Amino acid sequence: MLIIPIKDGENIDRALKRYKRKFDKTKVVKQLRARQQFTKPSVLNRAQKQKAHYIQGLRDSLEA
Repeated sequence: MLIIPIKDGENIDRALKRYKRKFDKTKVVKQLRARQQFTKPSVLNRAQKQKAHYIQGLRDSLEA
C-alpha cells in the first residue's frame, strides 16, 4: 500500500500527482499486463537481446 504524506495547506491535485508518480514507479500495471498471457522464455530472451543491441547502438552513436 502506498502512503503519501500530505503537508499542511498542500493542494490535493499536487498530492494526487505525487501518488500517481509513485504508483507508476512500482510498475504494478506492467506486471499485471505481463501476467495476462504466457510468454515463452526464448521470446523473452530474444526481446532482451534486441533491447540490449538497440541501447548499445545508441551509446555507440553518442560516442562517435
